[in-house]
Amino acid sequence: MVERLKRILIVDDEEQNRELLEAMVESLGYEPDVARDGVEALAKLQLDVDLVLLDVMMAGMDGFQVAKRIRRDPRGAEVPIIMVTGLTSREDRLAAVECGANDFISKPFERIELRVRMASLLRMKEAQDALHNHRRELELLVERRTASLRDALQAMVEAQRQAHQAQLDTVERLAIAAEFKDKTTARHIHRMSQYSAIIARGLRLPPGEVESILHASRMHDVGKLGIPDDILRKPASLDQPEQDLMRQHTTIGGRILGNTSSTLLQAGHVIAMSHHEWWDGSGYPNGLSGEGIPLSGRICAVADVFDAVTSVRPYKPAFSNEEAYEILRRERGTHFDPHIVDVFFEHLGEVIEVQSRYRDGIVAVT
Repeated sequence: MVERLKRILIVDDEEQNRELLEAMVESLGYEPDVARDGVEALAKLQLDVDLVLLDVMMAGMDGFQVAKRIRRDPRGAEVPIIMVTGLTSREDRLAAVECGANDFISKPFERIELRVRMASLLRMKEAQDALHNHRRELELLVERRTASLRDALQAMVEAQRQAHQAQLDTVERLAIAAEFKDKTTARHIHRMSQYSAIIARGLRLPPGEVESILHASRMHDVGKLGIPDDILRKPASLDQPEQDLMRQHTTIGGRILGNTSSTLLQAGHVIAMSHHEWWDGSGYPNGLSGEGIPLSGRICAVADVFDAVTSVRPYKPAFSNEEAYEILRRERGTHFDPHIVDVFFEHLGEVIEVQSRYRDGIVAVT
């Protein structure tokens, strides 16, 4: 019986990092395999992986999310995971353990450290495999199956990427529908989604959550598709019955985006239903308050109001940035989450850069 080399799956979205680890793993006498993102890593669990070297900071699914998904997969439940990252805080290490990681290596690290940590975890897995009487197949049989299996897995990876792209396309179609309904709203959607992503990064949310908020926030006003044109375009303040009808765009958006298996549309549903809730509980549609309001809704509330105030509307001219800043400061702690307002001002330079870059004659830049 020919014993096959231990297969080490290297997951990193940076090609240089993948090549460095691949060479190091091969020099230690193991068989390296690589994945450039979480989707590909989860697919390659079918290739009898013995250990995963997982980067934390990746676009899309970050390392913490990938580790959780590996642990939920029966094929990855007992595969050792070493998190490889430049993060060194106690909180980061605890987060890695909570996500299912067995060990944690901080960059930069030495070859001997990698060898010792990998050897220890591979011995542990070997003992677990023996305990469960899981014997590996002969290397020859594995090699015969691997070539065709890799092709099938690559097709699966591409299918999953296409499914994710289909979700983004759905968001884009909704944005196009909004443009036909109200061109001002469509321009506003693009800017405020960028502002929302700036705030999310300022809050140090994982890259995957930032990306979700960037795309999902574009659907915050999709419910306005159900509001009559004469109200959306009225060149004066709305009376009380009209205001009541306009407020229904939150619940209309909730119905449009509800009851879906798409995680992106689910995120859009949360934002559509919560971006008009107020920190003090006086908002709508559900009168939520404080941290009872979803974080994504609190983020979008600040981004939404800033862009709406500095944009022309049928019922008002564009306010200056200084006037918008005063509104945010005045309503900090009543309308808005105080911490999110603070983060907005901490990253004001990025906000103004986006505002200038996407200036279209609507935004008043001071």
